[in-house]
Amino acid sequence: MKTLTTFDKHLDKYHGKQGTESRAKFDADSLAFRLGMMLQEARKEAKLTQEELAKRTGTKKNYISRIETGKSDIQLSTFYKLIEFGLDKSLKISIG
Repeated sequence: MKTLTTFDKHLDKYHGKQGTESRAKFDADSLAFRLGMMLQEARKEAKLTQEELAKRTGTKKNYISRIETGKSDIQLSTFYKLIEFGLDKSLKISIG
């Protein structure tokens, strides 16, 4: 029977150990993807199109699309604006 690999070992093997440049890039890309998915879910829950959200926040539909697919690195201030003003929701951040 084959032994299962932990997720941390998988990350180390395919993306490098914590503290390496390749792992830092993976972690940053992963965060952009997760934020994009959170935005997409909240936008759909609010029953808004990407175009409507863009119009509410003074951005472009293409930019919203790039954020939602994790293809654009987003500043916290922009994410705040999209959530607070575009979706009329509260953005809460915690450090744990």
